[in-house]
Amino acid sequence: MSDQSINSHSALNDVDDRSLLEDADGDLFDVEQDFDPFAELDDDELDAMLAKAEGGFDATASGVPEGFRSGFVALVGRPNAGKSTLLNACFGQKVAITSPVAQTTRRRMRAVINREGCQIVIVDTPGLHKPKDSLGSELNKSALSEIGDVDVVAFLVDATKPIGRGDAWVAEHVAASRATKILVLTKADIANPQQVTSQLEEARKLVDFDEELVVSSTEGFNVEAFVSVVASYLPEGPKWFPDDMGVDASDETLVSEFVREKVLLHTREEIPHAVGVLCDGFEYKRDLLKLHATIYVEREGQKGILIGKRGEMIKRIGIEARRDLERIFDTRVYLELDVKVKQGWREDQGQIRRFGYSADE
Repeated sequence: MSDQSINSHSALNDVDDRSLLEDADGDLFDVEQDFDPFAELDDDELDAMLAKAEGGFDATASGVPEGFRSGFVALVGRPNAGKSTLLNACFGQKVAITSPVAQTTRRRMRAVINREGCQIVIVDTPGLHKPKDSLGSELNKSALSEIGDVDVVAFLVDATKPIGRGDAWVAEHVAASRATKILVLTKADIANPQQVTSQLEEARKLVDFDEELVVSSTEGFNVEAFVSVVASYLPEGPKWFPDDMGVDASDETLVSEFVREKVLLHTREEIPHAVGVLCDGFEYKRDLLKLHATIYVEREGQKGILIGKRGEMIKRIGIEARRDLERIFDTRVYLELDVKVKQGWREDQGQIRRFGYSADE
């Protein structure tokens, strides 16, 4: 893998909130449990953490230069606002899946961005929307839980679509956050000047933003400016994670997500929303990575569409997913896919948790 390789045992999995001593509900964390969130921190990092909790930070003790900044920024907004695309652009590699389909992002993903003088942990969240099932409710809970638990909230608004009630609803939650608030107007490459001006004016009515930026993640326009602006609002602090840390997704999760992305890109109507994917086979054999993933749908008819005539659809999904996985894992990949029916899984909390889509994950 590259220097920004994916670490399936990422320390990011061990850190679910900024206080480290409380869970998402404000309850004290039970340090007697087998799972220890501090296990991978050395003495200097622990000292720096305690110093910060007490209101001070000693750069010398933490081993970082004076004035070093670090912290967390959450990307929030309506579905398809460009959150995952911006994360990929900042990270410099595609690690979050993208598609034109709503609910593409179902899992909160954190990516560590290292720049001179700062370390930023970018948190990509599911698009906020009016839920139609238990899955949708869990995705909203997951996104909203991040707004109050970061240093900076970046509210992403699509420059090409008029601001509506959905954006206003998201804005209410952003406005209530104590974090620094940045308006990020996305997709500048396909918006005309009139749209950009109008969107900026309407967005300013919703929230008192500390900063605003117009970006194009696909063209790289103002991506580094976004990183710089976020860094300027972060507190002085230690490097929370090693320089070679990538994202907090396990290898199996990345396999599942990139398979699901190809399903989203090649199917229509209800199928993309009814699909869940699990990677249930992961084995290295010399210079070959053997993978097996199962695609779950809710009805037999959906299964037939996914398999396709003479298996053409599932073959195309497998070929395209394999190409991405070979890039990510930097090795040859053999990918085998199955399709199974799991009726009503989107209303089943147990199944939602099994797929890793629960807000508590």
